[in-house]
Amino acid sequence: MTIQVILNTKGANVFAIDMSKSVRDALQLMDQHQIGALVVTGTKDRVGIFTERDVMRAIAQHDAKCLTEPVEDHMTTRPQVITPETSVEEAMAIMTERRFRHLPVMADNTLCGIISIGDLVNYRIRTTEAHAEALKEYITTG
Repeated sequence: MTIQVILNTKGANVFAIDMSKSVRDALQLMDQHQIGALVVTGTKDRVGIFTERDVMRAIAQHDAKCLTEPVEDHMTTRPQVITPETSVEEAMAIMTERRFRHLPVMADNTLCGIISIGDLVNYRIRTTEAHAEALKEYITTG
């Protein structure tokens, strides 16, 4: 299965923030939508992702003053991306090996979604449950 299957279910809605906005603005947006990452927009050569880990690092290195600093100063630049054709297994391997929780999904240089580790785990759970149910039905109906 591919990432496109998850996007078809989840949708391609992506929350973004301009790189000039403050870390506080980003946190408020993340809290409002109960999400762990934002795509950062700005000039074409300076886009990225801002995650809960970026917040943790910013506070650890700069204390609370980072809340008034621009997201640009603390975002992850040039994040790892995947395509809609990437397999679920490959995306899980990337997240596990690189310790990422979010992967932007790009098609032809266009952002078409973002996948979280939670999305992948939920997909795997649903798939496993469907297989188990199919096996039970097969066994009981002979």
